[in-house]
This record gives sequence, structure tokens and C-alpha cells, in this order.
Amino acid sequence: MESAHLKLELFTPDRISDLFKAVGTDPEVYRWLRFAAPQNFEEFAEVMEGYIQESEQGIRNMYAVILKSTGLPIGTTSFLDLNLTFNSIEIGSTFYAKEYWRSFVNTECKLMMLTEAFEIRGVERVTIKTDSKNQRSRDAIRRLGASFEGILRHQVPRPDGTWRDSAYYSVLKEEWPTVKIGLENKLTFHA
Repeated sequence: MESAHLKLELFTPDRISDLFKAVGTDPEVYRWLRFAAPQNFEEFAEVMEGYIQESEQGIRNMYAVILKSTGLPIGTTSFLDLNLTFNSIEIGSTFYAKEYWRSFVNTECKLMMLTEAFEIRGVERVTIKTDSKNQRSRDAIRRLGASFEGILRHQVPRPDGTWRDSAYYSVLKEEWPTVKIGLENKLTFHA
């Protein structure tokens, strides 16, 4: 997948080091993720290698978010819950280098992924969820045009052992044309 400033490439082990250089060990980057903030490269690599294995097993499709101007990764995102029975998919495990928060990156990335989901894979529904306490992420998902569905209480444990309540959002196939126009307009405005 490719857009004006970004490329999404299937994540491979040779990208781990460059991604670590971009995101580092800043606890704020990892605060709401399903794994604890890595203390070093080895811990980071272990998590990324686990995601790569899940991709190889067909549990996820993990992508490196590549900045075209440098050819280097600035984040990662995945298609998850690849549900062929109900023709749905989830976009998640997304995180970016802090310098790209509240920039064009998330909008451009999600436009590519939603286009792939609806126009190439032909899904009926795309789910996006986050920790209910992660207001920054919830605001970003809302800005994408996804509809809030509700909170699933005690959905998964956090790395610290407490329980995460997950805020669920979705985009349906019939909503996609309007959502797509909104995302394209946001990118035109920020260009």
C-alpha cells in the first residue's frame, strides 16, 4: 500500500532495528499497548518477532509504516481478527514515533488500510478499538469517522495486571464512501 508520504510494507525482521531507533523506549509511546514498554532493544525485538510470527501464522497482517522521504519505518500497524466467516477485520496494534503524533501520518495510514479493507478485501466491517482510558487514541479514531459502539469491560489484561476496558469503534461498508471523502479532505487540508 502506498500514499503520498507513506508506504505500508509487510513487516520483516530487518525492519526491527530501524523501527526501534524511531520509537525508542519512551514509556509514553507504549503506555496503552498490550505489551509493557521495552527497556532495551532485545525486549522490543522479542515483541516484534512475536508479531511477525503471528503474521506468518495468519493471525495478523503486520505492516511497517515507512516514511517515503527516508525509506525508514516510523511505526507499525496491523490487520487483526481476520474473520472470513463474518467478513470483518480489525485495524490495530498501531503505534508511531512520537514526532508523528497528531500529524498526517495516522490519517494517511488509516486511509490506505480502510481502502484495502473495503475496496480490495471487500469486508463488511472494520473494527478499531483502544483502551477506554486512552483519550488521545479515542479522539483520533473519532476524527477518522469511525462510529463509537461501546465499551467492552475487562476485555484484556494490561501489562501491569489491571484489566483494560476496550472502547470499540467501527466503519461499515455503506459508511465507507463518506468516511473516505472525510479522510481525503483532511489530507487535502493538511497538504
